[in-house]
Amino acid sequence: MSRILSAVAWPYANGPRHIGHVAGFGVPSDVFSRYMRLAGHDVLMVSGTDEHGTPILVQAEGEGVTPQELADRYNRVIVEDLTQLGLSYDLFTRTTTGNHYAVAQAMFKAVHKNGYMISETTRGAISPSTGRTLPDRYIEGTCPICGSDGARGDQCDSCGNQLDAIDLKNPVSRINGETPKFVETEHFFLDLPALVQPLTDWLGARQGWRPNVLNFSKNLLVDVRPRAMTRDIDWGIPVPLDGWSDNPAKRLYVWFDAVIGYLSASIEWARREGDADAWRQWWNDPAALSYYFMGKDNITFHSQIWPGELIAANGRGARGGELSEFGDLQLPTEVVSSEFLTMESAKFSSSRGHVIYVRDMLSRYQPDALRYFIAVAGPETSDADFTWSEFKRRNNDELVAGWGNLVNRTASLLHKNVGEIPALGELADIDRAALAASEAAFGTVGEHIRTQRQRAAIGETMRVIGDANKYLADTAPWKLKNEDPERMRTVLAVAAQLVSDANTMMSPFLPHSAQQVHEALGGTGTLAPMPQMNEVEDLDLADRHYPVIQGDYSSVVGWGRSELVAGTAVPAPSPIFQKLDDEMVEAELERMADE
Repeated sequence: MSRILSAVAWPYANGPRHIGHVAGFGVPSDVFSRYMRLAGHDVLMVSGTDEHGTPILVQAEGEGVTPQELADRYNRVIVEDLTQLGLSYDLFTRTTTGNHYAVAQAMFKAVHKNGYMISETTRGAISPSTGRTLPDRYIEGTCPICGSDGARGDQCDSCGNQLDAIDLKNPVSRINGETPKFVETEHFFLDLPALVQPLTDWLGARQGWRPNVLNFSKNLLVDVRPRAMTRDIDWGIPVPLDGWSDNPAKRLYVWFDAVIGYLSASIEWARREGDADAWRQWWNDPAALSYYFMGKDNITFHSQIWPGELIAANGRGARGGELSEFGDLQLPTEVVSSEFLTMESAKFSSSRGHVIYVRDMLSRYQPDALRYFIAVAGPETSDADFTWSEFKRRNNDELVAGWGNLVNRTASLLHKNVGEIPALGELADIDRAALAASEAAFGTVGEHIRTQRQRAAIGETMRVIGDANKYLADTAPWKLKNEDPERMRTVLAVAAQLVSDANTMMSPFLPHSAQQVHEALGGTGTLAPMPQMNEVEDLDLADRHYPVIQGDYSSVVGWGRSELVAGTAVPAPSPIFQKLDDEMVEAELERMADE
């Protein structure tokens, strides 16, 4: 048994999340975490809403509300959506808590004390029309390195290099299109050159990563420069140093504090559990494993910036230093990045209405239908396209006609002909072969999930389901009721066990329906524990409360065959999955066109 930190990317709280977001960070992390719990590991799955930075500030000003009011609104929307999707967080919190402020500021002071946060005077952008600071992420232009248009003032997504806004060719403001004016300003920079050797050593020792993620991460270290970790902005965490903390226009860079959220959320979880140091078992123990889940646009911050902060806080860079108050913080075991999900061959765009929000999807379709599509056809190692026609086909031809049909046929035969789970009689070769193949699949499916090959895992599970359907067809128990009732009972007992096996394998992917299948075979108790949305008080700020996602996932049955108990009553079955009608695709495309 190992301790597993499942660190899930923090969705930004400037609006509801669309299905492309949860295809990257949400469903893959939940499948992994649910499997690891079933396999007997002690999992801590944490995340929250990321609530600082320019986009929230700009949007709040446009709507005439405060940044906190905007963040409060969308924090609640996101919590509701992710809970309904069934993401099994131990704690999903937010970055505007008193706890997070304290942890982020303590990390900054530790990195600064060890000499890895250096002050430099640079040139920052301001808006000529308003005189206000224009953060580099809101400046776009041509990349000076690769020549791609649309590069931002902090990074080019095309080549992956970090940039300075002043180096962009033909820079313009994303807010109003004007050319920014550059003036001198002082900021703190993370001294990445002093951390490049331990970062190189760490990446060189990584094994089993997706090749695109590892190669991209190593390329980031080819030409490393210090990276600004403070910003000229009045919305964010104050810089915790004399002469800076009372400056209303200087704040920690949102990406500096956001990645610290993995640590602060773990600490908040421990405090809420009543054991303030419990988080250390996942962060200070070299034997603990940590997996970070996100989309590919966030690789830089998780394979360079966050490990760099951890190394600096540990005092392990070229400048030396001492361990911070957080002890010897362990670096990520693996950065698990998915590619992008497009929709009908185009990028998701909320501003153009080319988007499917999670809550809209879940209001019309079963959550497991979406989870299944993401698992079987999502952007695991290459960009993938969501189309309504393919969503309908996968749902009807695979979930309904494959898995749902097997469950319904088996439960119906049991209910009508026996009324209970029958005892196994004398097994024929076909029975033994079916049971052995099904049990062996646990090892294959589990290994695929453990090594981040979820498409292969659910593909293998669907193969098991196909074999079980073939077993029913080959043995034809409906013909045996009068000819050989004892043989019929044995066949149905085998079929029920095959369904139970497949359901356990499918439960990390489809937890909602897994519980229904469990009950269709007469099972009691909880097979796939679900998260809960709870209202909590801030641990450090008086008169402030917010919603979180929590859950008790200790009742999982274990990864492997659970022998069914003969004599368990089997109720009359109901359909598990909803078949989508032929007009559904046209209706959804018309809805998109209207928006």
